[in-house]
Amino acid sequence: QVQLVESGGGLVQAGGSLRLSCVASGRIFSILDMAWYRQAPGKQRELVASISSGGSTSYADSVKGRFAISRDNAKNTVYLQMNSLKPEDTAVYYCKILFQTNAWGQGTQVTVSS
Repeated sequence: QVQLVESGGGLVQAGGSLRLSCVASGRIFSILDMAWYRQAPGKQRELVASISSGGSTSYADSVKGRFAISRDNAKNTVYLQMNSLKPEDTAVYYCKILFQTNAWGQGTQVTVSS
């Protein structure tokens, strides 16, 4: 069972940047398609970005051009670089194995103030 641990969240002003990290346990990380989701209070959890085992990426329209997902298989880590942050980006951000159910990290809080 792969374990996922997110970090890098915090409080930032609108227009600022954060980089989230998700460290995975296990030897199979390199073959997994990974994703970042986010969930704000009272809202559904939504897919923000994904990256395939081969490095292909996809983004929600709301973050396209501002966020970038990447991975470092040698470090068993997936990143989410978040630039030009907006208050509506405020949420708990979760790492996930894309095509597995119940395959979530614990989440990291991102708060964007204005």
